[in-house]
Amino acid sequence: MLTLILAESSLETIPPKTNKNDTTKTPNKKGKKTQQILDISLHSQIIKKLPNREKRGRPDIIHFSLLAALGTPLNKQGHLQTFVHTIQDKVITINPQTRLPKNYNRFIGLMQQLYKLGKVPPKGTPLLTIEKMNLETLIKKIKPTQTIIFTEKGTPTKPKTIMNECAQQENPTIIIGGFPHGEFSTNTLKLADKKISIYPEPLDAWIVISRALYCYEEIILNKK
Repeated sequence: MLTLILAESSLETIPPKTNKNDTTKTPNKKGKKTQQILDISLHSQIIKKLPNREKRGRPDIIHFSLLAALGTPLNKQGHLQTFVHTIQDKVITINPQTRLPKNYNRFIGLMQQLYKLGKVPPKGTPLLTIEKMNLETLIKKIKPTQTIIFTEKGTPTKPKTIMNECAQQENPTIIIGGFPHGEFSTNTLKLADKKISIYPEPLDAWIVISRALYCYEEIILNKK
């Protein structure tokens, strides 16, 4: 089983201490207001005042990345577990059977519900759950036999080479950044056994995911 972690992900609600005049609220059917998911296209003035602002306000990255991961034969055949670790140290656990909406606005609505209720759907077996947890605790919970971080500053390595190495492991974990700009924090980098780069320039998270999972999939599924 391969574990994929989208780390330091740009998926969060609007911080509660921001100036209320800087943002908009979305009314529900009863006219009450609920917090929105932080999005740079809507909340640029808020983001300018936040630490690590280059990493904030891009939930679309998580949307694209999860669609890329969950739609693979690797996931559909039960060989992938996916987590989202957010920049606010929350972890979203995703049931491999989850089928996320392809429409971005519906995805945002789902994430807003998840933040509000802690799980979706609220009744029955949850497909998504969220809890307060840092990345180190998540790694300890997974107990990987090897942890690899994909970063442009890592050792240049072909995707097929590193994923072939993962395929030899019983419980490998790969970490890919869920943010638009910047680098992983020092604390995150310390958690990796290896830091590798599959291209000399920055790549979108969903591109890295697609290449890595395809290579792993070719090895694992061809064994059967």
